[in-house]
Amino acid sequence: MKVICVIPARYGSKRFPGKPLASGTGRPLIRHVCEAAERASRVDAVLVATDDERIRDAVEAFGGRAVMTAAEHPCGTNRVAEAAGAFPEADVVINFQGDEPELDPTLLDRLVEVLDAEPSVEAVTVAGPLRPGEVNDPNAVKVVVGADGDALYFSRAPIPWARDGEAARRAPMLKHFGIYAYRAAALRAYAAMPQTPLEVTEKLEQLRWLENGRRMRVLVTDSRPGGIDTPESYAAFVARYRKAHPA
Repeated sequence: MKVICVIPARYGSKRFPGKPLASGTGRPLIRHVCEAAERASRVDAVLVATDDERIRDAVEAFGGRAVMTAAEHPCGTNRVAEAAGAFPEADVVINFQGDEPELDPTLLDRLVEVLDAEPSVEAVTVAGPLRPGEVNDPNAVKVVVGADGDALYFSRAPIPWARDGEAARRAPMLKHFGIYAYRAAALRAYAAMPQTPLEVTEKLEQLRWLENGRRMRVLVTDSRPGGIDTPESYAAFVARYRKAHPA
């Protein structure tokens, strides 16, 4: 099974413009993310999908591979699908966000192992425990998982809602992490689907898959990927990096 990891990277982040090229550690953030993906034993190739020449040039400067994609895509998964076209031999495509420099690479391996073990599963993503302070945070996406391990719904709302209070809760609240592994054919099918009403309403690209009646397995883990969304969270990462790598 040939596995590629595609990292979508855009320069124009609203909350943190130029994030992939932030270099407070002495190297661009996108390099840290590429190196994290390369440490996964099941990943055969890593490439960055971008529409910005500055990001492409930075990736190529450290020896990475970048693919230029169209400027306008409705979501990151569509950008990943375009870039994956450069690897027609790939069996599995991992969509790994460009702001996860501290990800445990074994998590990517576990996604591939799910697809290896269960031929009927076309796509798999990641979730973990939701912290109390994230319950009402729309930026913390929640997922409800069925008895078969597949996603029932993703939302920015606090689901599943415990009507009778937390003491009566029987189903956990899980936070979704935007890392996906698709079989290549499934990714192509996703990219061919038009955007759906729920996807557009919630601004959650994974709902397109569910709204079309497709299954998405959820790997529930205690590990919490820590994405960098703001200059403040990046500064905290830089501080941790410098502590772990003193000059």
